[in-house]
Amino acid sequence: MEKKTVAMQKQKRIALIAHDNRKTDLLEWAEFNRDLLAMHKLYGTGTTGQIIADRLKLNVHRFKSGPLGGDQQVGAKIAEGKIDFLIFFWDPLEPMPHDPDVKALLRIAVVYNIPIANNRSSADFIISSSLMSSEYKRELVDYKERIMKVEEKGLVKIK
Repeated sequence: MEKKTVAMQKQKRIALIAHDNRKTDLLEWAEFNRDLLAMHKLYGTGTTGQIIADRLKLNVHRFKSGPLGGDQQVGAKIAEGKIDFLIFFWDPLEPMPHDPDVKALLRIAVVYNIPIANNRSSADFIISSSLMSSEYKRELVDYKERIMKVEEKGLVKIK
């Protein structure tokens, strides 16, 4: 498969999302990392974005709540190359009415090869990486060739 690279600038564009039972965890993490987060452009869904903006006095571009399309809005920004990585503290024990949207968001983040943190440990590793303060070239896979092979086998027709 053909690959191309996309540059993440020094100032990263970070999406912050948390399910209800994980909002406190994300807020505590964001408070601890406030100074680092302040150097980047922040995005958030619904209440999560509002809480972080209000409590930490940070500028957060807010999308709709996840169940109202916010997860899909974030996914669209990832596909457009306008979000560099995703901090998404999701609740693995609570079924969500918008679980298909959550799965789609995680899938699109993998397709576009952006870093994803789903818990405090992975978020700590990402934000403390030396790559956070420099430009980073991430590879994108051109899935067109793969899709064409699947179509040739007659497994599925993708338009």
